[in-house]
Formats: sequence, C-alpha cells, structure tokens
Amino acid sequence: MPHFVMDCSESVLKSHDEEFIIEQIHLVANSTGLFDEGDIKVRMNPFQKYSVGNKRENFIHVFAHIIQGRTTEQKANLSQQVVSKLVTMFPDIPNIAINISDFEKATYCNRAML
Repeated sequence: MPHFVMDCSESVLKSHDEEFIIEQIHLVANSTGLFDEGDIKVRMNPFQKYSVGNKRENFIHVFAHIIQGRTTEQKANLSQQVVSKLVTMFPDIPNIAINISDFEKATYCNRAML
C-alpha cells in the first residue's frame, strides 16, 4: 500500500523511459507525506491497442489504490500533484487523469500480516 498503476499508450515511452516515469510518480506520492516511502508501489501498463473516445489518441491514466483514512482534501491534492507532474512531463498528451480508490483496512492482507 499504496499502489499506483499507470495505464498509457505505448508511445508515451518515446518521451521518457519507464524507470524515469515510475520514479517521478513515486517522488510525487512521497512528497505528499501521506505514505511511508518504502510502502509506495508504482507499476506501468503500456498499451499498443486502445481507443480513447473512439479515436487513437495518446493517454495516461493512473489508478491509485490507497488504504482508507485520508481526507477528501488529501486525496484531491494527491490527484492534482500527480496530474500536474505528468502534464509537465508530457505536455503533448491530451488525456491525462488519475482516480483514487480507498480499500478497507479490515479486508487488506499481505504476507507480513500472516
């Protein structure tokens, strides 16, 4: 926890490599102070085939999954910071977005909790 999964058109990787993009999302998430740095997980899914509004238009969408307990304002700030960073990095990509989903502490389990 938290997990940041970035779906994007494959051509996004022509501007920056995966490692750099992952690092930048990690840095933004860490800068918010909402998470322990060692807990932040970032992954990418570049797509060759996709449709955006029935067109082949480049896109980036980050799906953030975080444990419940943050305020709406904290989550809105996180969203704005991630999108702002990506817009700066990819000024020519017309579709950049993020959504944040909370998951319940009561139903979360990882290996260390067994």
